Parts: sequence; C-alpha cells; structure tokens
Amino acid sequence: MAIRLFNGSPKLVEALKWIVGILDENGIPYRIGGGLAAHLYGSGRPVKDIDISLSGKYFPVIVPLVREHIVAGPKHYLNEKWDCETLSLSYHGQDIDLTDVDTLLMRDKDDSMWIKNKEIYGKWPDVRKEAEGVTVTLMHPRVLLEYKEHLSGEHQEFDREFLKGYVERHRI
Repeated sequence: MAIRLFNGSPKLVEALKWIVGILDENGIPYRIGGGLAAHLYGSGRPVKDIDISLSGKYFPVIVPLVREHIVAGPKHYLNEKWDCETLSLSYHGQDIDLTDVDTLLMRDKDDSMWIKNKEIYGKWPDVRKEAEGVTVTLMHPRVLLEYKEHLSGEHQEFDREFLKGYVERHRI
C-alpha cells in the first residue's frame, strides 16, 4: 500500500525521491530512520529531515553525485551523544543526513556507555515500503524503537509511544 506523507511537504517528497534514486541507481544499501521512518509507519508527527544510515564505504561514490548539495562532510562528527562519520546535504532546502552505520556509536540513555548501532540494526530485517511513488527501505519498527529508547526529547517520546503501539497492533 502506498503511503502519503501527512505533512504534504513537496520539498521533503522531492528530496526523498532524489536521494533514494541516487542510492538505488548505484546499488547502495541504506535504511531510513528517525522521524521520517516513524512517519512512514503512520506517525502523525511532522518531519524535519531525512535520516539515512548506510555504509561509509559508499561515501566516495555518493559525494561526486551530490557535491552541489553538500553542507558538511563527509567528516567525523563527535559530541556527547554521537560518534560517527556523516555527510550532510541540503536539497532545495530539505536537510538530508547520511550516517555511516559502520562507525555509528551512540551513548545509551543512562550516558554510561557507547552503543554500536550496527548491532541494533542487525536484530530485525529492514522493511520496504512505497511512499509518494517511491519504494524506500526503512529501519524495522522494532529497531527504530530500540534506537529511539536511547534518545531524549518530547518528539522522541512521541515516536516511542507511536512505535510501541505499532509493534503491538501489527504483532511484529
């Protein structure tokens, strides 16, 4: 079943089709996460950016294809919550963040240790969905929920509650 983006942002749809087209045309495996993935599962929370996890080994392929839209990177990004290689894009004003799943570390919710996100991703298979006329690969809802369990903020709580209900309703 095709999914329509609730906030109807043409900018988001255009950027999603653009970046997924590049990834698919070049055989680059990826998964969409963050608020957009929750949104594509049916959450009503508005989407700000497109978060995509992929292997950083593909950055040399991607960079020449997106050069005019690069805002930052590829570069190492480190703060109190994240430690990873990233590539940030802006496609006609729509933010797209590509993160290297091979290096992605996130502090746990207790701020006591680093979590290798790749280990979370491997627990459940990715999900393919059609959205706005393009087939996309999403983090499995259980993976997305586990990932978001370590993040703070009202929007993360909203996504967690939605995802818990989604997993329960779909018995997955």
